[in-house]
Amino acid sequence: MPQPKVKLVVTGDDFGYCERRNQGIVDCFKTGGISNVSLLVNAVSAEHAADLAKRNHIPIGLHANLSEGLPVSQDLKGSTLLNKDGFFHGKMGFREALQCGQLKMSEVEAELRAQVNRFCELVGHVPYHMDGHQHVHVLPEVREVFAQVLSDFGITYTRVPIEPGLKFCTFLPPHLRDFNAQVEKDALESIEVFHRYGIRWPDIYLGLSTMGKNMSVPNLKRALSFTLEASLDDSVTSSLIQSSDAATDSYRPVTAELMVHPGYPSQPHQGGCGEGPDDFSQSADRLHELNTLRDPFVLNYYRQQRIHLCAFKDF
Repeated sequence: MPQPKVKLVVTGDDFGYCERRNQGIVDCFKTGGISNVSLLVNAVSAEHAADLAKRNHIPIGLHANLSEGLPVSQDLKGSTLLNKDGFFHGKMGFREALQCGQLKMSEVEAELRAQVNRFCELVGHVPYHMDGHQHVHVLPEVREVFAQVLSDFGITYTRVPIEPGLKFCTFLPPHLRDFNAQVEKDALESIEVFHRYGIRWPDIYLGLSTMGKNMSVPNLKRALSFTLEASLDDSVTSSLIQSSDAATDSYRPVTAELMVHPGYPSQPHQGGCGEGPDDFSQSADRLHELNTLRDPFVLNYYRQQRIHLCAFKDF
């Protein structure tokens, strides 16, 4: 076997969201479309997902959730993290509350610790990696607490969502481009914090430009081209890579993570994190991602380009 140019972790996010999403993610893993999953422990089908992961030997990490549904911690009644109905504030609501200085970081820490402990109960071991649902882990203030929790539990790897070439993806709608730009800014500012706590992440991150209907064979090839360029050219590598794993040895394969959201779409009133499934999970885009990821053209491309699918635990 020739040495791989790229070690690619393809992570199926939102594992546990509903049984249909879970089964789609497992089917995608079985056909070679993904190599890793990230579990929402506060989702209604988290136990079902953990059982599937054990039975199918799927590498699994924690998708820490501070923005959707119900908390795991039993000590957050009246918490700043929750709205009047007892649910998290939502993707943008969490960010707005944080910006206004309304969130207590002690409560963020309590919830993150509760989610890691719940993961251990469900899965039987500490997460191989831990990232944030809707990228909350790189937000100001949160990032410091997040890194402390990872360090305390001995969780080595996280996700730093800075995608090479993203600013040139003019096919994305303006609202999504604005959100992604802010995510990347927050992620860039998280690097110093994660370094300080000894947290690691792959050399290159991909996935913001390939979500939903934007996932296609040509677009995946475009995104993956950045990893292949980095594997060939040290000057390209140094300009693209923000990772703590940055190559000092030209013979070391580039490491990368591709974030994906495959699955069979949720049915109305089935799934979610306590409030029912959202439009994202009910969208036909979930099935489109599933079918694209297991497309023989994609799988053959990996082989031709010496892109080896693996998991965080393999680094």
